[in-house]
Amino acid sequence: MQAEGKTGAGWSGWAGLSLCMAPETLAMVLDDGQAFRWFPLGEGVYQGIWGRHLLRLRSGEGGRVEWSAPLGREAEALPALRDYLALDCGFEGMADALPWRSDAHLARCMREFPGLRLLRQPLGETLLCFMCSATKQIPQIKQMGDALARDLGSPLPLPRGFGAGQASAGTVVFRQSLHALPTWGQVAAASEAQLRACALGFRAGNIHRTAQVLAGEPGWLEETAALPYEQAHARLTTLPGVGDKIADCVLLYSGTRLCAFPVDTWIIKVMARHYGLEGWAPEQVAHFGRRHFGAAAGLAQQFLFNWERHRAG
Repeated sequence: MQAEGKTGAGWSGWAGLSLCMAPETLAMVLDDGQAFRWFPLGEGVYQGIWGRHLLRLRSGEGGRVEWSAPLGREAEALPALRDYLALDCGFEGMADALPWRSDAHLARCMREFPGLRLLRQPLGETLLCFMCSATKQIPQIKQMGDALARDLGSPLPLPRGFGAGQASAGTVVFRQSLHALPTWGQVAAASEAQLRACALGFRAGNIHRTAQVLAGEPGWLEETAALPYEQAHARLTTLPGVGDKIADCVLLYSGTRLCAFPVDTWIIKVMARHYGLEGWAPEQVAHFGRRHFGAAAGLAQQFLFNWERHRAG
């Protein structure tokens, strides 16, 4: 690995990936609803944790995505990052196969956000974070995840005295917990009161009950991930607190099923405005999305979602 400039005490130099994204697009991928453990540090740098990995990312010169890891952790960080960013997934080909040639709005969205992609997050972590998301905004979900990691998760394998710097969620600035998210076994071993102390509110009960199910059936999530989309989706919705939208988010943002088409208020708006689906129920919109956009419907969803959030008048 070739160092390309300093990132901070205790961190490796910046090194480039074979991936380009404008700073705005990188922010959309890391900090706009796919994942909830990436935090801006300023100057376009994001610090994130998944599994047992802690990394920093930025969009460098010419839009080349650059990364940095804690000193001594570089060798294991790079393959983990390649998997997390799904660099083997061929999103350019998937994007080209979307129906943009006959769908003018989709084509406009794709031109606006070149390089937009989906993450491949750990399945169990994706489920936990999206179970925290009900009726909450992104900064609040991020703070809940950080609190769960701090109170219930295991410390990351970092050098003694390592410092991560200050992160921010919305307008709140704090020191990010250097802990992994708890496993479902760790969540099951906690009390509902401990979960409520992490600001989970009414979500604590469903998360605790889901943890009991998953801790009692090792391999349940992995078995679910191996199923076809319809079966995997239906199985996830048997868990307490998991509805259609959360199930689709889990399947999509873990990289399990890229045909999943999560429907939230932003997607309801765009599908009514540009596709004539005014008054359609969310499950009907999701079915239309999968049929219209095809095998990579979830990638189309990201283009539409980000257009509606950041460009729609």
